[in-house]
Amino acid sequence: MAGSGSPQPKQPKPPAAAAAPRKPQLVMHISKKEEQDRLRREAEAARAAAVAAEQRALELEQAAQAAGVMPASEPTRPVAPSRPGTPANTDESRFDTSELEGLSMADLLGPADQQRRAGSASRQESPLDESISRSVDDFDFDEDAFLAALDANEPVGTTGEVVTGTVIGLESDGVYVDIGGKAPGFMPKSECGLGVITNLKERFPKGLEVEVLVTREQNADGMVTISCRALALRKSWDKVKELEKQGKVVQVKISGFNRGGVTCDLEGLRGFIPRSHLQDGENHEALVGKTLGVAFLEVNADTRKLVLSEKRAATAARFAELEVGQLVEGTVVAMKPYGFFVDLGGISGLLHQSMITGGSMRSLREVFDQGDAVKALITELDPGRGRIALNTALLEGQPGELLIEKDTVMAEAADRANRARNVLRQQEQSAG
Repeated sequence: MAGSGSPQPKQPKPPAAAAAPRKPQLVMHISKKEEQDRLRREAEAARAAAVAAEQRALELEQAAQAAGVMPASEPTRPVAPSRPGTPANTDESRFDTSELEGLSMADLLGPADQQRRAGSASRQESPLDESISRSVDDFDFDEDAFLAALDANEPVGTTGEVVTGTVIGLESDGVYVDIGGKAPGFMPKSECGLGVITNLKERFPKGLEVEVLVTREQNADGMVTISCRALALRKSWDKVKELEKQGKVVQVKISGFNRGGVTCDLEGLRGFIPRSHLQDGENHEALVGKTLGVAFLEVNADTRKLVLSEKRAATAARFAELEVGQLVEGTVVAMKPYGFFVDLGGISGLLHQSMITGGSMRSLREVFDQGDAVKALITELDPGRGRIALNTALLEGQPGELLIEKDTVMAEAADRANRARNVLRQQEQSAG
């Protein structure tokens, strides 16, 4: 009964839901018809290749027989019989290669001479293949003509090369010059010469022959870049180097100044003169527009440095007036422990203590002092280093005479110098 409190019977659990059916795995199905078609196509292709090979072998054999290499009665290799049980009309019987076992390619094609003769015979039948097997020796070859063709196509104008050409055209930005290449050379307006060129047409009329320097090799169009200015600068540096080597004094016009010195033009090059190498360095601004004689301090084309000196030019000019054995007169401007420096009119000479007198001298002041007038003989000249060696001992009649009769020796210096020169010549002849 319901009220008795007895436990109710358990309700049966509903059955679990049936598991979802598993999808069958995908399986690639190969159509049997497609497989048969593929095999049939491959068999047909192999059959066609075999027929072509057999036909080619027959042609070669016939050509060899026609050339007399292979006797006509020579039996051909028999075709192997079909294997028992193999139908004669199947692919296996058609493509049986058992008869070719053990043969090499040389066996199939025959000796090299047979192959060449067979090729000759086939060329007679097929003139289109004539050029295939011809060698270089079969052609007419002219070595001179070949080299001439190479020279005709050789690029014209390598960087740094000097060439001569003819003006053929002008543009607002430059000039076209025929230099013998497959394309003309182009010279920009800025490279047409030293300085500023305002009228290109007047400076470079058509037909004018010009010498130029190649500054850039040809581009994809075969055109090279050329320059008259670069060639003029190269020539200017070469000329300046030669002037320096010869120790020449040149005339330059001062074009400007700065805190360190003045600038000038020389052979189209910009030169610089330091204030310390000017005769009037304290007032160097006033030198603009004037012409000065200068010598070379530094010439370097790589760094484009051209340094000049007015003082060295004066020294060089003074040296040109002097010679060994000459009697000169000057003033003692400095006294050193080893001798006197004598001003000879813009340049200094050294009177060494060993060349002052032949006598015993306790002090340099016993003979000369600063500010004294001195007559001496030149015994050595070195223009490169600006050195002049002087000698007063040769003016003495007897060793030490200058210590006792200095005024007499100086008064008779001219006559004594003549005798001294004779002595020097005799010494040079004896030494020679």
